[in-house]
Amino acid sequence: MSSSNVVWQRVEVRRSDREALLGQRGRLIWLTGLSGSGKSTVASRLEARLCELGRLTYLVDGDNLRHGLCADLGFSEPERRENIRRAGEVSRLMVDAGLIVIVALISPYRADRAALRSRMGAGDFVEVHISTPIEVCEQRDVKGLYARARRGEIPLFTGISSPYEVPERPELVFDTSVVALDDAVAGILSWLGYDGRPSPR
Repeated sequence: MSSSNVVWQRVEVRRSDREALLGQRGRLIWLTGLSGSGKSTVASRLEARLCELGRLTYLVDGDNLRHGLCADLGFSEPERRENIRRAGEVSRLMVDAGLIVIVALISPYRADRAALRSRMGAGDFVEVHISTPIEVCEQRDVKGLYARARRGEIPLFTGISSPYEVPERPELVFDTSVVALDDAVAGILSWLGYDGRPSPR
C-alpha cells in the first residue's frame, strides 16, 4: 500500500542527459504472446542485433524474473498481474536510464499491458504481439508444458485453462509460423529506425 508521506525525489541528472551520453533513445519493447510463440528467441536475437549496432540494452525474461524479483509469486491471476507490474516498473526505470529494454512475457491480460503503457511516456512503450497460433505453439512444446497442461498437471495455463487476451492495437504483429524469426527481428529494428549501421560512438 502506498503512503501519502512518500514523495518523488527530484534529481539533477535527467533522462535526456543519460540518453545524450548513450547516443540513443530509451524504449521498452514488450513482446507478448503464448508460451512457445517465439517471444524469448526473438527478444534474444533482437538484443544481440542492437548490441552489434552499438546500442545499450537489457533483456528482461519472464522465467528469469521468477528466480529473483518475482520468486515469491505463483501463477494465480492476482500473482500474474503483480508479476507484470513488477517487470513493468523495473523496465520503466531502465528506460529512464536511457536503455533499450526488451521484455518477453506472456502477459495475458490487456488491462495489465494498458496500465503499463499508461505509465510510460509517449512512444516509449512498443507492444509487439508474437501471434503464433496455439496449435503451432503446442506442436513446438519444447518444455513439455502444453502436454502437462492438457493432462491437468499445470493449472491456470495460458491458452489451455487460462485466457490470453489478444492485443487490440499493438505496434507490431509477427506470426512466427509464417515469418522467420530473423525477419521479425528485422521488422522491429526497422520500426525503431535502426538501418543496420553501427552507432558512431
